[in-house]
Amino acid sequence: MRSSIRRKRLELKHWLEARVRERVTSTGLVFLLALALTGFAAFASANNLLFLMLAAMLATLLVSSFVSRIGIAGLELDIQLPDHIAAKRPVAAKVVLRNEKHWMPSFSIRLVGVEDSVFTTDLYFPVIPGGGSIETTVEVRFGRRGLRTEDSFLFSSRFPFGFAERRARVTMKRDVLVYPALEPQPGFEQILADVNGEAETRFRGRGHDFYRIRPYEMMESARHVDWRATAHTGELQVREFAREQEHLITLFLDLEVPREQEEWFEQAVECCAFLAWRCIQGGSRVRFRTQDFEVLTPVEGDVYVILKYLALVECRHRAAPLRNLEEESVAIVFTSSPRRLEDCDWNNARILAPDHWAFTAKD
Repeated sequence: MRSSIRRKRLELKHWLEARVRERVTSTGLVFLLALALTGFAAFASANNLLFLMLAAMLATLLVSSFVSRIGIAGLELDIQLPDHIAAKRPVAAKVVLRNEKHWMPSFSIRLVGVEDSVFTTDLYFPVIPGGGSIETTVEVRFGRRGLRTEDSFLFSSRFPFGFAERRARVTMKRDVLVYPALEPQPGFEQILADVNGEAETRFRGRGHDFYRIRPYEMMESARHVDWRATAHTGELQVREFAREQEHLITLFLDLEVPREQEEWFEQAVECCAFLAWRCIQGGSRVRFRTQDFEVLTPVEGDVYVILKYLALVECRHRAAPLRNLEEESVAIVFTSSPRRLEDCDWNNARILAPDHWAFTAKD
């Protein structure tokens, strides 16, 4: 009985929240006070002029409420997001606001996000023509990785006289997959530099076969500039060399994590995403492994395959150790318990653990 009553209350609450709500502004309070004083004076003095003023003020209040309610009704919101979204990184989203009322425009509409909204700013639309639409671009930012299924937004308007702010709440149900943050956290850049340094040392001596001469690109090193070709063409040209095989980076994320280390696991996921993103951008091959997932880029998939997995991965309180593969690579292991991997041939890997958020290479 109590559960059914509680359910009915929740249903009523959601129904009320979905309906248009109205909040009286300070201007409206002043107008209501003037209306009350005019009414009191009209009835006290029986002055016809005051009754005419009272009628005009009541009519103004009713017209204001009616126009405001119609103006905010019939609005349809659509938000178009990019295909790939990373947490904590601002991205541009396209906002399309349509007015389904073919016979009446909507004026002075404000759009804001509510309840952990992804909007970084409020939007204001002076006028939306009847039967028309307005498009604009807004910066959105997702705070954490995972699957986001819905977002709530609030329409509000004080048109025409500002006596009250009429509001309508809209909930958009759409699955949005948010990757882990790709921005470098403290220490991530140093980890990447160590990985690249070891890879260059281990694969030293490869890739010296001349491949072609091509135009210079921004941010490239000047040591490969071919000055003879540059003088001949009048534009900077660089020599490009063929590499026998790209560097192989192995990332292993151990999913067995105790409850007290779950915060560290989130940091490890972000570091995995950062290393995979930057290493693949740099031209390296990356083998990403966990107890239930493995992919080699770019042979078996691209970097987004790794990011999609990391967007939804969750730690476990029990998972079997995973053995290292017998291949030449720079291996990085993220584990909450390095001892449990001692018999899994990770001796030459670089270990990242909660008590030592830095590389520790075992000999």
